[in-house]
Amino acid sequence: MVSLPNPFIPTEATIKKVKTETTEVSTFSLAFNDRQAHEAFEHGPGQYNMVSLPGIGEAPISISSSPQRRESFDHTIRFVGRVTNLWRQLGVGDSLGIRGPFGKPWPHEQLPGKHVVVIAGGTGIAPVKPVIDTVMEDRGAVKSMTILYGAKNARELVFADQFDGWTSRGAQIHLSVDQGRTLDWPFHVGVVTTLFDRLKTPPDDSIVLMSGPEIMMRFCVLDLLNRGFSGANIYISLERRMECGVRMCGHCQTGPKYVCQDGPVFSYDEIQHIFGVVA
Repeated sequence: MVSLPNPFIPTEATIKKVKTETTEVSTFSLAFNDRQAHEAFEHGPGQYNMVSLPGIGEAPISISSSPQRRESFDHTIRFVGRVTNLWRQLGVGDSLGIRGPFGKPWPHEQLPGKHVVVIAGGTGIAPVKPVIDTVMEDRGAVKSMTILYGAKNARELVFADQFDGWTSRGAQIHLSVDQGRTLDWPFHVGVVTTLFDRLKTPPDDSIVLMSGPEIMMRFCVLDLLNRGFSGANIYISLERRMECGVRMCGHCQTGPKYVCQDGPVFSYDEIQHIFGVVA
């Protein structure tokens, strides 16, 4: 992975496309105005950028596109808070500042030859989507890909238009919503952990990638451990308060770890004593 020349100074990027995912979530496709920056920028699945709107503020946003895509990169943004709510007004041709990429990516080099399990809640699917895309580009490299994905309701499922494509390339997708009726929702109703009985992958030959609300991930980890999955093979993406991306401000410090640099991806074994007592 190659960062932009100066990690402290944003590099201008132009919005090339805006795709509405839900009423509160959109995906922005961006490309750097500077050719040298465009050619130098590389990222791993699970890394993030510090994205800024000049004069307004900056926020850490995971990159939601495949590292293999070179013409542009995506940020899938949920419009919450002062900064991101203003991005709702942006369109093609507008500019954003980019610093990055930062952080530790998912362990994609460990996935070949394994059963891969993705567990996501709400917009938590955005940080793990680059892994899904990468696996789908070379489906034969892994033994299986299982996606367990839940949201509050069917209208809040992000990337829903891509589910059929993932399934056609061999992924098994199990969906659940917290609020639903059998009349208008043909899938499961309940929290994500209620999908675990459908998980058929062998615990000793699987790698789990998990992203979503922390309370969800804590209960998921507990259930997985009880089912025989190893904490060393359960990876989670933390989204603690990150303001600098370069381990200087201390806002994201959790115990001895700085989420902005040591994460945001951690194995459960790395942080089991600071993530929250679940087992």
